[in-house]
Amino acid sequence: MSINNNSALALHGQRLICWTQRFLVATGVLAIAYVAIVLNNAGRFQNAANQTLEGRIQAAELQPPSKINNSIKEGEVLGRIEIPRIGMSVIILQGTTSRTLRLGVGHINGTSLPGESGNIGIAGHRDTFFRSLKDIHRDDIILLHTATGIAKYEVDWIQITAPNDGDIVSLTTESGLTLVTCYPFYYIGAAPERFVVHARRQ
Repeated sequence: MSINNNSALALHGQRLICWTQRFLVATGVLAIAYVAIVLNNAGRFQNAANQTLEGRIQAAELQPPSKINNSIKEGEVLGRIEIPRIGMSVIILQGTTSRTLRLGVGHINGTSLPGESGNIGIAGHRDTFFRSLKDIHRDDIILLHTATGIAKYEVDWIQITAPNDGDIVSLTTESGLTLVTCYPFYYIGAAPERFVVHARRQ
């Protein structure tokens, strides 16, 4: 009887291992499929948003806007940020909700709007649009495209800081650009620090 019981337990254990393996494989496939869908949607959105921005730029060339619209809705296209040396080009959207940051990088509420003077704060995910910030260097050039023109910035400092640091994006009248993402770049889970890049207007 004990031999039969041991055989039954062994068979049960093998079945459990088999089902566990199948579950893990299925979970992995679903996770990969989800990431692929998210990235595909983001890529399609970026293409459409770039067309929207180019249309606004062309319209502004014909009739320059008298002032920047301050009644901007969450997710609205504000401009495009480019860092030529690291090959980054991404649309800037208003706000930093989860949905917005899945589609582009987001303008941080309370900071100057792209195209305005003052410090402009922009946040993005470290595992998507701001991944290439890991390769940024001091003195790199950053171009900010909006309907009002192209602003040029030069990176003057890079810093790793705590997420609750109130000075991550300082409010100042000096024209600058602050990029914020989570750090470390390859950390699994909620990253404990923030990677901050500041650039001064040229």
